[in-house]
Amino acid sequence: MHNPSIMNPAIMREVIDLAINRTTLGTGGPFAAMVVKGDEIVGRGWNEVVPRGDPTAHAEIQAIRQACERLGSHQLTGCEIYASCEPCPMCLGAIYWGRLDRIWYGATREDAARAGFDDEFLYQELGRPLMDRKLSTVQLMRDEALAVFSAWEKKTDKIPY
Repeated sequence: MHNPSIMNPAIMREVIDLAINRTTLGTGGPFAAMVVKGDEIVGRGWNEVVPRGDPTAHAEIQAIRQACERLGSHQLTGCEIYASCEPCPMCLGAIYWGRLDRIWYGATREDAARAGFDDEFLYQELGRPLMDRKLSTVQLMRDEALAVFSAWEKKTDKIPY
């Protein structure tokens, strides 16, 4: 059985090959990812932003969705993700929310930026106070919106996450 604290080069090669293959075929951008549990690949994904017309269809998100479906859980504790490139802020957030144990990645975000995929503005924006961000963010009807959390707190059959 694979030791989860040691990167599996065969899986990383498969991820890189998948990214190259999908890029060459024109069915996605130059990114791929795989979610692994033990020695088993439980989720595969590649960037499908353009073909799907979906800005969230990043490789890591696609692999996480497939792994969750296959494992029947919204939490992927005990799993690791292999990505052809350092995850962007959205994918990193999904990896944290999915409770994955580790990220293995190939290229850096600086490498991606040199190829035209520059997420640096996102990293900068997330560090700014809401009022200083480029995207207008306005709070509206907070008291009414708090009723949702009240209903959640009273729910006896909720599944925490």
